[in-house]
Amino acid sequence: MADIMASNLIRQTFRTDKLPHIWCQGCGHGVLMRAAAQAILNVGFDPDKVCIVSGIGCSSRAPGYMNYNTLHTTHGRAIAFATGVKLAKPELHVIVMTGDGDAAAIGGNHFIHAARRNIGITTIVFNNSIYGMTGGQYSPTTPMYDTATTAPYGNIEQTFDLCKLADASGASYVARTTAYHVPQAIKIFEKALLNKGFSVVDAISGCPTYYGRKNKKGNAVQMMKWMKDNSIDFKTAEKMTADEIKDKIITGEYKNAPAPEYCEIYQKEVIDKVLKGDAI
Repeated sequence: MADIMASNLIRQTFRTDKLPHIWCQGCGHGVLMRAAAQAILNVGFDPDKVCIVSGIGCSSRAPGYMNYNTLHTTHGRAIAFATGVKLAKPELHVIVMTGDGDAAAIGGNHFIHAARRNIGITTIVFNNSIYGMTGGQYSPTTPMYDTATTAPYGNIEQTFDLCKLADASGASYVARTTAYHVPQAIKIFEKALLNKGFSVVDAISGCPTYYGRKNKKGNAVQMMKWMKDNSIDFKTAEKMTADEIKDKIITGEYKNAPAPEYCEIYQKEVIDKVLKGDAI
């Protein structure tokens, strides 16, 4: 299905009485939310069979605006709640919308184990390299030496590469895109949604209010331009040296390796055996 007019998309996929959204001017989260809504529409999912789960943070407000079954949960526990939803209702298309802090810090253990199980959840990480809602603290994806309210002299911790983390943990679909590359984002979200196992999309966003201002990255337009000028795809990056790809955003599909999905295995190896009386 081709992209439709924005006004029609809003009427079909959003709770218009909840708009306008709360995000700052120039925040990339609205762009990513719109791309996700377009992707859900494009793949043709029954709206009543879609469940979007979030935790706490700027990104986690997104499901409240979207006209699907939605669940706004506690900090870092979005994937845990989503796992429960998927196990209870395996026929649902379960989507997690989370942030870099929500997913990779307090929620990091849930992230890696959902990937290890390859449970059928699509996780979109709105990654803006900062805790925006709670005051600009540094997160697991804040670049080294960049400043934050909790790192006034610069962050000295190494960052998580969420694609590598998801791959190593067992996710069957892994990709990265940005708020600038909207057509690419829509296509990647579509593929992530259609993958039967655990899908992770590291969606690079921009936070001009806390991250950008604190690190003299310029205004929202300049931050978007930086995304454009400093993004290269994984295939190109493979032919480049470590110095050449330093500080670049590597986008595109990182992994697409379909594998058995947890709920299907659970049904066959546990539930069916219990119903047959085979279980010990």
